[in-house]
Amino acid sequence: MAKVLVADDDPNIRLLLQKQLELEGYKVITAAGGESAIALARRERPDLVLLDLMMPDIDGLEVCRTLRQEMVIPIIMLTAKGTDTDKVVGLTIGADEYITKPFSLIELTARVKANLRRVDRLKRSMVESPNRIAIDNLVIDTEQHVVLYNDEPIDLPHKEYSLLHLLVTNLSKAISRDSILYRVWGDDFFGDDRVVDVHICRLREKLDRLDNCPVEIQTVRGVGYRCAKLKMPAAQA
Repeated sequence: MAKVLVADDDPNIRLLLQKQLELEGYKVITAAGGESAIALARRERPDLVLLDLMMPDIDGLEVCRTLRQEMVIPIIMLTAKGTDTDKVVGLTIGADEYITKPFSLIELTARVKANLRRVDRLKRSMVESPNRIAIDNLVIDTEQHVVLYNDEPIDLPHKEYSLLHLLVTNLSKAISRDSILYRVWGDDFFGDDRVVDVHICRLREKLDRLDNCPVEIQTVRGVGYRCAKLKMPAAQA
């Protein structure tokens, strides 16, 4: 049984979401503020988080940022704000999706199911794929679901991990945004393809911080993205 954390300061929304998700067979835990949401997530290790943007003590963005640093789980932001800026900020700091209030319970339930299915598919694919994919000193360990650089783990949320895995296993091939969206987010994703650009940007920033990273993500104009292997600098005598 999947466990869902619902964090919202509105008790009516918490109760509504709890009843709806329990009807769908999920175990639901709830938090009324940011501090309690972080504490519950650390203790209960939920499979998915529904996170309100505006909460007392610690807002949803900071909660999302904290959870993203500590665990790899889908995070869906619930927000009364509907501007593109708010959506991009949420995606940039680690949210997988956003839902603008007021929302349909049918849509919300569908998004929860879709995210949990994608995580389940990813876990199954890791079992079926080779254990390690190495490009020089960059290693993708599909059994442990980690990326290593010089034997040190790189902190990647599951979407960024899936993006890198897709691009590396199709090295030098251009992959369209639509194809990336389908293969990483699934055919039941409800958002738009800008989510691909946001996650690619975050992944690029992390790769750029690596000293002499052997790959780079390139933009293919009018198509999408590809991962290219870089020539490593010659070792100095």
